[in-house]
Amino acid sequence: MPASGPAAEQAVLLLTRDLFFRARLEGVIRAAGRTPVAGGAAGLAVVELADDASLERVRTLVAGGAVVVAFGAHVRADLLRAARAAGAEAVPNSGIEAWLRRRLGVDG
Repeated sequence: MPASGPAAEQAVLLLTRDLFFRARLEGVIRAAGRTPVAGGAAGLAVVELADDASLERVRTLVAGGAVVVAFGAHVRADLLRAARAAGAEAVPNSGIEAWLRRRLGVDG
């Protein structure tokens, strides 16, 4: 869902089941002065690619006008390619933290 209003612009939708990634990415988001959220409107969506349902979520978010970055296992190149084809940026797990730091302007 695209952002609507100043609070939503500061929110980053974080959809991941992996607690390791969630904790690390929440730290980056907070370091940028933004708020990680699990639902609702947000200026940026970060989606873990795990299966067809997560890919469908990417499609829905992109279709709704959200800026989306998807991340997943490098061995699931099919999901990464499909997310790119849907209009999202897509990176392997190993690159998501650096991508988010660059996007949000956080050093480190």
